[in-house]
Amino acid sequence: LRGNIMQEHEKNLVLIIVMGACIGFAKLLVSDEKLTWRLAIGRTILGAATSTIAGAVVLQIPDINPLALIALASALGILGSTFIESWLKRQASTWSIK
Repeated sequence: LRGNIMQEHEKNLVLIIVMGACIGFAKLLVSDEKLTWRLAIGRTILGAATSTIAGAVVLQIPDINPLALIALASALGILGSTFIESWLKRQASTWSIK
């Protein structure tokens, strides 16, 4: 019977993924871009992936309050892939060996 019940960390992961997907889709809806299936699916996936980065916090702080984890996931989902991509591009230039 226990195999059918999700553990707390699994519930949090699913919640974070769904929340990130909703944030990514909502950001698309409020933008001026033409709404296409490709763009909607892409932004939804990016939002979900971006928000799951918050799961890495659990590795450092295993007993983090689920509300704090969800808040962090929301912030990461809102910042989105655009900010993270531009930051990584700036950092990559400093990492290169000359």
